[in-house]
Amino acid sequence: MSPIVILSIIVAYFLLLIGISYFTSKGADNNSFFVGNKNSKWYLVAFGMVGASLSGVTFVSVPGWVSVTQFSYMQMVFGYLFGYFIIANVLMPLYYRLNLTSIYTYLDQRFGFWSYKTGAFYFLISRIIGASFRLFLVASVLQLSIFDEWGVPFWVTVAITILLIWVYTFKGGIKTIVWTDTLQTFFMLTAVGVTIYIISDQLNWSLSEMITQVRESQYSQIFFFENWNSKQYFFKSFLSGMFITVVMTGLDQDMMQKNLSCKNIKEAKWNMYSMSVVMVFVTFLFLFLGALLYLYSAQKGIVIPQKSDQLFPMLATGGYLGYTVAICFILGLIAAAYSSADSALTALTTSFCVDIIDINKQPKERKESLRKMTHIGMSVILFLVILLFEVINDDSVIDALFKAASYTYGPLLGLYAFGLFTDLNVKDKWVPLICLASPIISYGINAYSVDLLNGYKFGYDLLILNGGLTYLGLYLIKQGKKEKF
Repeated sequence: MSPIVILSIIVAYFLLLIGISYFTSKGADNNSFFVGNKNSKWYLVAFGMVGASLSGVTFVSVPGWVSVTQFSYMQMVFGYLFGYFIIANVLMPLYYRLNLTSIYTYLDQRFGFWSYKTGAFYFLISRIIGASFRLFLVASVLQLSIFDEWGVPFWVTVAITILLIWVYTFKGGIKTIVWTDTLQTFFMLTAVGVTIYIISDQLNWSLSEMITQVRESQYSQIFFFENWNSKQYFFKSFLSGMFITVVMTGLDQDMMQKNLSCKNIKEAKWNMYSMSVVMVFVTFLFLFLGALLYLYSAQKGIVIPQKSDQLFPMLATGGYLGYTVAICFILGLIAAAYSSADSALTALTTSFCVDIIDINKQPKERKESLRKMTHIGMSVILFLVILLFEVINDDSVIDALFKAASYTYGPLLGLYAFGLFTDLNVKDKWVPLICLASPIISYGINAYSVDLLNGYKFGYDLLILNGGLTYLGLYLIKQGKKEKF
């Protein structure tokens, strides 16, 4: 596909986003940026959150991942359902009752200053890493599809990618993102549906034949109960999915900021329940697409690329599936990546403003300028981390993303679990040390788990270990009791 055509599609797409931003950000202030004036429609939030939760990582990596993991990812997705139920009935009522802008303010009220700053710090690290992974993926595809041919350096591609996000989010924030995420989710799902249809058409498969071919293929196994040491073992995957959802949605300012922009807790719960059900079907659709991509490649004698992340982009933009799929893929990829990255940039700005520099205590005339400066600063940080990730990355991006989450979200899991399920206070000044030690100890246990635990290999359940160690460490520095929230 011609780089000029691809670039034209991207330019048209972003003009549409900027147009939405123009209309939704009229009269916007810091309250609009942070919580959308508490006036977001729950069904728009729910649909937009599907795209934000899946992101460009899911769009590209999950289909490619099928060759290694089959449909075992669904085991984690079933765990997601229980995680979303916990969020809707334990965490969100707490956030609404305390009327929080940043969810980490809870830690200040529950434990104290150092716990609060530690929680916010781990979110910033977690989200910077996660957003960088996602943006790295889309920047790499843009580089391969357009800018390599023109001799444009990768760092320029990254800079353009981040600048485009900044342009349509810097004023409206969450108020704008609720609408742009809805549009982006629509484009992403349309791309998947069109690709599945075109593949089945080229292979002359009816719907029933297509389903049969996937079901009888080597890629379709969902449940794995045989080897408890395997990373794909059902209970390990299920529990990992549940806890990953709790931390990467319920304890994540990015995802919760959208929920907190709903009018009330009732609408926020409707959003969470509906989104969780849709997520199951959408994730299965991505896995189904992945199996089709491999079956299509086998039927056509196409050589599978060494990196599984490159399979979908190669087939979509390499002329194999026609211009319609190529156009839909570019739109879907950009939509998927930016639906996650734009809200991440907004959440990073919100957390830094509220949790780190206490923007609410600043003079009124400085608040908006501080927020805008922070927005720029976070954009620069993402730019630098993406360039670093390009140097060190050698894994499937989605695998690397969950590995990073196991280390960075573990302390948050331990902090919130201890705060919610005990009435114990802690020696606040020791909390940063506990939250630093837990990931380090987890890393050591993971490195030697085969010898220490009779052959056991950690998967994403490493998050549970990390959170448990944090919880234990907090218990060791307990100090009296405090009234529970």
